[in-house]
Amino acid sequence: MHADQKLFDRAVEQMNLRWPDAPEAVAAAVYLEDGSILTGVALDNFNASMNLCAETGPICAAYTQGARIVASICVSREPGRTGFTVLSPCGACQERLAVWGPSVEVGVNDPASSTGWSSRTLLDVNPYYWATAFADDDVWPSAAQHAG
Repeated sequence: MHADQKLFDRAVEQMNLRWPDAPEAVAAAVYLEDGSILTGVALDNFNASMNLCAETGPICAAYTQGARIVASICVSREPGRTGFTVLSPCGACQERLAVWGPSVEVGVNDPASSTGWSSRTLLDVNPYYWATAFADDDVWPSAAQHAG
């Protein structure tokens, strides 16, 4: 399952539910292995060091449920821009998604694409993932290794 238009649309829907009139907002959506979708929004706080990425909520919910994430997308609305922008996952979110392995698909900003974004695997996005040094197969740490 890829980060696709349906996942993009669900993130935008969640953003518009939470911040219908805000000129600036961020939301995310993830596909679980069973095809269901979880959504979340960025937690903004007066103390910026307490902010959380939009992906954090659905990632934590999936992990709590024992569900497997297979795709993720993060979408932003910015002042002065028309439409929405897909944000590639930050390093922290890549690390959180890594629990489910290198085949997790993520939305990435892709100016060459007609939509302005495309879907790539975590391995494509991060081919030199630091934790592969500790992987049993030298490719990617297992879920058990991530759990410590």
